[in-house]
Amino acid sequence: MVGAGVLSLPYAMSQLGWGPGVTIMLLSWVVTLYTIWQMVEMHEMIPGKRFDRYHELGQYAFGEKLGLWIIIPQQLTVDVSSDIVYMVTGGQSLKKFHDLVCPNCKEIRQTYFIMIFASVHFVLSHLPNFNSISGVSLAAAVMSLSYSTIAWAASIGKGVQPNVDYSYKSTSNPGKVFDFLAGLGEIAFAYAGHNVVLEIQATMPSTPEKPSKGPMWKGVIVAYLIVAICYLPVAFIGYWAFGNSVNDNILLTLENPTWLIATANIFVVIHVIGSYQIFAMPVFDMMESYMVKELRFRPCLRLRLISRTLYVGK
Repeated sequence: MVGAGVLSLPYAMSQLGWGPGVTIMLLSWVVTLYTIWQMVEMHEMIPGKRFDRYHELGQYAFGEKLGLWIIIPQQLTVDVSSDIVYMVTGGQSLKKFHDLVCPNCKEIRQTYFIMIFASVHFVLSHLPNFNSISGVSLAAAVMSLSYSTIAWAASIGKGVQPNVDYSYKSTSNPGKVFDFLAGLGEIAFAYAGHNVVLEIQATMPSTPEKPSKGPMWKGVIVAYLIVAICYLPVAFIGYWAFGNSVNDNILLTLENPTWLIATANIFVVIHVIGSYQIFAMPVFDMMESYMVKELRFRPCLRLRLISRTLYVGK
């Protein structure tokens, strides 16, 4: 549930200001928790049937064809866009780690670090399903908690910077409006986990006596407590320390202590490796289902290797 967007929350706060920023952060936490509860409940709202995919729920609500046209484009947009962001974030963090550890080394373009990050996914993307990436997901969860803690703890260590400014950067009204909308978008991206909720719940065993929504809801509560622990301190403390001079990735603003910030960037890399796989899995499922059912490809290992490799290398 914790996305790498947590690192941009202080920047979002600088675009929104203290009052609107705090309000929207807290409101987003409450609203997204409520909507996840709705998804968990709807997973088995029809006795004897489980809605294991978003499009299945959409088809039940809107009809066979209209449900697909409403759900599939939106889910693909979110999943693919998130993977692109994670690919770039992974490359940025690798480059930042390289620059901190070896400041006198030859400059390497960020594009090459993105390619290095992508090379990991040429291997991990061939794991068959959500259960098979549970170890990667666990490592990502631990890393997200770790680098978030480093981000706000290092901000406290820095303290309020001299001449800190909490006013809006833009001086014109149109600029302030666009910045405000951009801040809303960054917060919305940070709370990105809903689009894989049904797919994750589908991996859980369920019986009429013990439906899957029980353990799923417990997992959501734990996840959202961790979200609060990660998001709120990073957003509020990062903005408190740096004001509107904070970068769109707070780890780029924090330079010292070098070893700690370098470690945090490696944690980010490990985290976005797991996040990339989580968001890519529904895309793989759609691709392979379409190729088997509509294009009449034979389901086999070769099909998975080719289709997933093409997606990662897109």
